[in-house]
Amino acid sequence: MKTFQFCLGARKQNKVARFAASVVAASLAMAAPTSLTNAAPMSVTNAGSINYASATPIKITTAKEITSASVQLSQSKLNIAQLQTNKTQYQAAGIDPFVLVPILVVGGFIIFVPLFFGGLVVIGEREVGIVVRKFTLSGRGLPAGRLIALNGEAGLQADTLAPGWHWGYWPWQYSVRKESVVVVPQGEIALIVAADGESNPPERILGKIVSCDNYQDARKFLTQGGEKGRQMGFLTAGTYRINTALFKVIMAANASTHGMTPEQLRVYSLASDKVGIVTTLDGVPISAGELAGPIIEGHDNFQNGQKFINGGGRRGLQEQILLSGSWNLNPWFVQVEQVPMTEIPIGYVGVVISFVGKAHQDVSGAAFTHGNLVNQGHKGVWVEPLYPGKHPINSRIMKIELVPTTNIVLNWSGRTERHSYDAKLASLTVRSRDGFAFDLEVAQIIHVGALDAPKVISRVGAMQNLVDHVLEPTIGNYFRNSAQDYTVLDFLTARSERQSEAAEYIKTALRAYDVQAIDTLIGDIQPPASLMQTQTDRKIAEEERKTYEVQQMAQTQRQQLVRETALANIQQEMVKSEQSVHIADLKAQAQIKEATGEAEGTKLRAIAEAEGIRVTGNAKAETYRAGVDALGSQAYTAMQLMQIIGDRHVRLIPDVLVGSNGGNNGLVDGLLSLILWNQTGHNGEVKPTPLHPQPIVTQGQPTAENAIPPIVVNFPVDKQH
Repeated sequence: MKTFQFCLGARKQNKVARFAASVVAASLAMAAPTSLTNAAPMSVTNAGSINYASATPIKITTAKEITSASVQLSQSKLNIAQLQTNKTQYQAAGIDPFVLVPILVVGGFIIFVPLFFGGLVVIGEREVGIVVRKFTLSGRGLPAGRLIALNGEAGLQADTLAPGWHWGYWPWQYSVRKESVVVVPQGEIALIVAADGESNPPERILGKIVSCDNYQDARKFLTQGGEKGRQMGFLTAGTYRINTALFKVIMAANASTHGMTPEQLRVYSLASDKVGIVTTLDGVPISAGELAGPIIEGHDNFQNGQKFINGGGRRGLQEQILLSGSWNLNPWFVQVEQVPMTEIPIGYVGVVISFVGKAHQDVSGAAFTHGNLVNQGHKGVWVEPLYPGKHPINSRIMKIELVPTTNIVLNWSGRTERHSYDAKLASLTVRSRDGFAFDLEVAQIIHVGALDAPKVISRVGAMQNLVDHVLEPTIGNYFRNSAQDYTVLDFLTARSERQSEAAEYIKTALRAYDVQAIDTLIGDIQPPASLMQTQTDRKIAEEERKTYEVQQMAQTQRQQLVRETALANIQQEMVKSEQSVHIADLKAQAQIKEATGEAEGTKLRAIAEAEGIRVTGNAKAETYRAGVDALGSQAYTAMQLMQIIGDRHVRLIPDVLVGSNGGNNGLVDGLLSLILWNQTGHNGEVKPTPLHPQPIVTQGQPTAENAIPPIVVNFPVDKQH
C-alpha cells in the first residue's frame, strides 16, 4: 500500500476513484435499471457505500468468520435464485437474456478489476476500519514487545480507516476489519485498557494520560509515551472512533464480562446532605506519620487524575472531600464513601480536632499554657469552633467534640441528667468536726462559652474528662475539707452560709479552667441516725413544750373570746336599752316642752278669751244699757228672750196642737194634724188642708246635742171671738 501511495499522489488517487465511479455508472446505464439492480453481485450498505467480499480476505478462520462465510454463501444462493427469477421476468418483459448476460459480464469485469487490483475498501459513516498488513516486501517485522505497527511493519496497524473509499488495500496484502464506532451513553463513562505502549513505572498502577484525541489517535498515543494496561483517562458520553486492536473499551453494557458492575461505570452522584470521603488508588505513597494525603490543587475534584498525579498526589485516604453533585470519576483511580454531614445541634458548638493538615502553629498565646490551639487547616485543635448547623467534615481525619453552650447541671446524688456527664457521680461522704460522717448531696451548675470551648477541649480533651478530672475532685475535696471546720448541726442550721462559701470558692477554682461556675447548691444532708434521734427527741420535747404553751395561750384566748362573745351577744340589748333611755329622755323633754307650750298657749288663750269675754261683756253691757235706755227694761228683756228662743230653736208651738176654742172638733183637728205630719215625712212642711189653708211650718225635733225639750206655749184663747 505504501508503494502505491508513493507512486500516486492524493490527487491522482482521487482521479482514479472518479474514473472508476464513472466507468461503473456507464456500465450500469447500459442495462435496464431494474435488471441491474436485481442482478448486481454486490451489497449496498446503509451508508450508500459498496462493500465487496473480495475487499476483505479472511486470513484466519474464526467462528465469527465462518458464520460470515455461511451468510455470504446463503446470500449467493439467493442471488442465483433471484437471477433465475429475473430471467423469467426478463423473458416475460420481452428482454433477451443473451443480450443482458454479456452486459453484466462486461460491467462486472470493469468493476471487479479496480476493486481487486486497485484495493478499494469502503468504510461506512458509523464504522472504523482496523487494518492488518499481512507482509512487507522488505520483510521487516515489529520490534520486540510491540503489538501495533507504526512504520508499515506487518501486523496490526496503528492508523485506522475513516468513513469513505480507500484505495491501495490489496486483498492479498491487507485485511481490513470494520468495527462500529464506540458510543458512550449519557450518564456513563467508559474505561480504557491499552494493549500496547510503554511499561508502567513500578510506583504507578494506571497508564498516564497523553494527548491522543480521547484515544482516537493510536499513533499519538504510542509515539507520545502512552503506557499499556489500565488507563488513568476515560471516555465520557459521546461517540468515538477507537482502534479496538489497541484499546479495549469497557462500558456498563459489557462491564460484567470484565469483572465490574454497571454501577461502577455510571457518573457518580453524591446526595445533598452527604459528603464523599475519597480514597485514591494511584499516586506516591503517603508520607510516614501522615494519615491522609494533602490537598492537591487543579485536579477538578479528582476528575482529572493525571493532574492529581503530576501535583504530587498521594494514594490512599485523602484530606479533600467531595460535596454533593455528579462527578466523572475513574473507579480504577478513585473510591468514594458517602457519609452524613456533621450536624451541630442547637445549644452546642463543635470543637474540631484535626489529625492532618499544615504544620502545627500554636495561636493560643503565652498566657494559655495548658494546650495548643491552631488555625483552620492546621493539625491540632482549631481555635474557631463550629456553630450549630450541618458542616461537610471529613470524619476520617477529624474529630468533632460537642460542647454544650447552655448551662450544665451536674448532680452528686442518685439523679442523672440527660447529658449523662454525671452518671458516675455519687453523693459526697464527709466528716464533720465533731467526728460524725454524713452524706452530702451537691448540684453544680456550670457554663462553657462558645469561644472558651476550644480552650477547654485543648486542656482536658473532652467534656467527660472535664467532669471526671476537674469538677469531681475540685468539688469533692472542697466539701471534705470544709466539713471538718463545722459540726453536723452547723451544716443543718447554717446551710445557706455553707452554700454561699462553697459557691465563691468553686467559682474561683473553675475560672482557671475557662469554665464559668453559675451556682453551687447543697441538696439533702443525711447526718447519722443516732445523732438525729437525739436531736429529734429534743426537738420533739421542745416542740411539745411549745405546744403546751401555745395551748395555754389558746385557752386564755378562748376565755377572752367567750367573754367578748357574751358581751357581743348582749351588746344589742344594751344598745337598745341605752337608746330607749335616750328616747324616753327625749320624749320627756318633748312632753315637758309640749306641756310648757300648751300651758303657755292655754294661758295666752285664757288671757285672750278673758280679754275677749271682757270686751264682749263690756260690749254686751254697753248694748244692754243702750237697749234698756231705748226700750225699757221689760221690752228689752222680752226681745232678748225671743232672740234666745230663736237662736236656740226652742219650740214654742208643739207639732200637734190640740186646743179648745169652744167647739167639739178640737181633738179631731189634732188627730188630723198628726196624720198630716206623719205623711209629710217629718220634714217640717205641711201641706195645706181644709183646716189649715196655709202651710204650717214646724220646727224639727230638738236634737240630742242641745237636749232642750220643746217648749209648748199655750196662749190664752181669745174668748171674744
